[in-house]
Amino acid sequence: MESLYDDLINKLNLQAHPEGGYYKETYRSNGIIETSSLSQDIEGERNYSTAIYFLLAKNQFSAFHKIKQDEIWHFYSGTTLLLHTINKEGEYKLVRIGQDLNNEEYFQYVVPAGTLFASEVEDKNSFSFCGCTVSPGFDFKDFTMPSRVELIKTYPKHSEIILKLTHGN
Repeated sequence: MESLYDDLINKLNLQAHPEGGYYKETYRSNGIIETSSLSQDIEGERNYSTAIYFLLAKNQFSAFHKIKQDEIWHFYSGTTLLLHTINKEGEYKLVRIGQDLNNEEYFQYVVPAGTLFASEVEDKNSFSFCGCTVSPGFDFKDFTMPSRVELIKTYPKHSEIILKLTHGN
C-alpha cells in the first residue's frame, strides 16, 4: 500500500528539488515585470509571482540556500516543518511552519529576500507538505546554494546547524 507521502509525489507529479525534497511549480503569472522596475541585483524580466508545492519526508532536508525575492511559506499537511534562517546580519532563527498555533507555529511565514534558509521535518517518521509563493517570480538565476565550507567561514557560530543542513562540502 502506497504511503500518503508517495501518493502526493505521484498524484501531484512532484520532482526532486536541487536543495532536497520534492516540488512542482503550480503557478507562474502571465504578467511580466520589466528589468528597469526590479532591484539591481535581479537580471532580466520576471513574472509577477510564482508558486510551488514542496514536500519533505522523514530524514530529508532542504539545504541552506537563498533567493533574491521574498518567499512566503504556506503549510498544507503532515507534520511541522522546521525552517532555519540566517539573515543578512548573521542572526539565526528557527521558525515552525505548521498548524499548532499554541506551539508558536505559523500557517504562513515570509522569508525575506537574501535570507539563507533550510528546512527539515520535525517528526522524522512523517512528512511536511507546504507551498511557497515568490514575488517577483522565481527564476533559478536568483537561486544560490553556498557550500558548507563557505557558510561555516562566513557564519562560524552557526556551524552546527550548517553542518546538519548542507550537502557535501
